[in-house]
Amino acid sequence: MLRNLHRIILSKGNCVRKNVRQCSSATKTSLFDFHVQKGGKMVNFGGFMLPVQYADQSISNSHVFTRENASLFDVSHMLQTEIQGKASCEFMETLVTASVKNLPIGSATLTIFTDENGGILDDLIITKVADDHLFVVSNAGRKEHDMGHMKQGQLAFEKKTREKINIRFYDPAERALLALQGPKAAAALQKLTDVNLKSLYFMESVVGPVAGIKGCRISRCGYTGEDGFEISIPAIKSAYIAEEMLRNEEVKLAGLGARDSLRLEAGLCLYGSDISTKTTPVEAALTWLVDKQRREAADFPGAKQILHQIKEKSEIKRVGLVSKEGPPARHDAIIVSSYGKDIGTVTSGCPAPSLGKNIAMGYVPTEISKAGTQVQLKIRGKLYAAEVAKMPFVPAHYYRKK
Repeated sequence: MLRNLHRIILSKGNCVRKNVRQCSSATKTSLFDFHVQKGGKMVNFGGFMLPVQYADQSISNSHVFTRENASLFDVSHMLQTEIQGKASCEFMETLVTASVKNLPIGSATLTIFTDENGGILDDLIITKVADDHLFVVSNAGRKEHDMGHMKQGQLAFEKKTREKINIRFYDPAERALLALQGPKAAAALQKLTDVNLKSLYFMESVVGPVAGIKGCRISRCGYTGEDGFEISIPAIKSAYIAEEMLRNEEVKLAGLGARDSLRLEAGLCLYGSDISTKTTPVEAALTWLVDKQRREAADFPGAKQILHQIKEKSEIKRVGLVSKEGPPARHDAIIVSSYGKDIGTVTSGCPAPSLGKNIAMGYVPTEISKAGTQVQLKIRGKLYAAEVAKMPFVPAHYYRKK
């Protein structure tokens, strides 16, 4: 989804440096005017107008601020979906690799849609609101696909089981989604809600008021590796709630640029770059997303191929890469072995503000995927030394039960 983000940031011919009206074909979130007023440099991202950064700070400074304080991101472009019906959990299990039925009420899980070949169709978060009610957030870049995939799955499920499933896809004009991320996110949000956030742990979700606005879904999760929240709110109140959050001096706005570098430091995948229909969860080092009970039942799409790879190992594997010299490796840069053979490609890469060096992800043969393995990165025709590294590059700070 963010495959070309750094090209967007750096290109002289894109909407960052052009008048915003030249990107008028893109959808505006409910916070578009708010971003412009705050100095947001707007870009057409996945068909949505979103800020890549703000005039008052660089991407690097915004990144560091998030790691030390709290940043507010507009992620209203994400697809928000409500699924209801007494067989909702069983229905979703026909599409994903998670054990939805076994989720405790009020908790969420990261999972994936897979195809019959084991390829990843999208990654998504499913929250179990009740036994008959699910809340799903998936990627904006896969919006049309995911809507069609769920509707098609619904028809097949209802025909087979005679169980009625109701699916509602929210338009960004109905529901906005804000991500408040960083070590001071909880303290900042607690001032605006009567929900006891000390009792809300990582991957748990609850509905409560935010800044006096009822009907907000607060989920303790995010895309930075830091503690934080994703908050689904009535779109008509999004600017008001954002302004209330920014009254706190320890909260600043952040855009797509910092979001990308933060998630890469956290070792998190981007659909369309690090994972796609051409990669399986085993190849992507995401085997943990395939629930153990689902493995035993072998009843999810692509089970035959995925279970074979779990047993026999895949030929390739997603790895982290660190280089201390040369420019950062970007998408499609070639990974070269220590003896000069092309062995893989980079899927994401950027300078890591928290580390002072360049990091990347890519796919290499499994036999040379061990951390510490020396490789080279071919960037603009030149070779630069690098090594395979464990991920996340920066330790996660999720708020978990002790």
